[in-house]
Amino acid sequence: MILLISTCKEKFHELEFVKPIEKILSENKISFFTKHHKEITKSDLNKTKKIILSGTSLKDNHFLKDLKNFEWIKETNKPLLGICAGMQIIGLLFNGKLRNKKEIGFYKEDFKKEFLGLKGEQEVYHLHHNYTILPKDFIKFTKSKIPQAIKHKEKKIYGVLFHPEVRNKELILNFVK
Repeated sequence: MILLISTCKEKFHELEFVKPIEKILSENKISFFTKHHKEITKSDLNKTKKIILSGTSLKDNHFLKDLKNFEWIKETNKPLLGICAGMQIIGLLFNGKLRNKKEIGFYKEDFKKEFLGLKGEQEVYHLHHNYTILPKDFIKFTKSKIPQAIKHKEKKIYGVLFHPEVRNKELILNFVK
């Protein structure tokens, strides 16, 4: 069972950032349930095998005020994938610093080593105002200066600043399988 966590303040934004991930999981007959980050319980975390933190809209930085709701991430041993806002949350929890850089549109990213099925030059979709510098316990997988794909050195915690639900759906499938 996959737990998909919405980081969206507005329910309406879930149509763009959560529903596409739900569609990928549904079409591939992957069992999942979705909850808002403020509604997560220990029971939810216990009954899931893997966790995905969604992204959210450009002007929605509300999740930054709710970092206490994500403290459990530091203790979890479950595989976790953070997408955009989700990656920013992971970075901040592991002492990364938030920086501003607006990137919107399709970009080429060069994966210096394989990352959840992506390798070499890939076209990805960026939609963000912020990023975190690479936390010390993480490895960067892309050649770009801004960390676009990261993994914790010891845990199965992954983060991508781009939106794989738009252009790189296989990344999500590789994570959940």
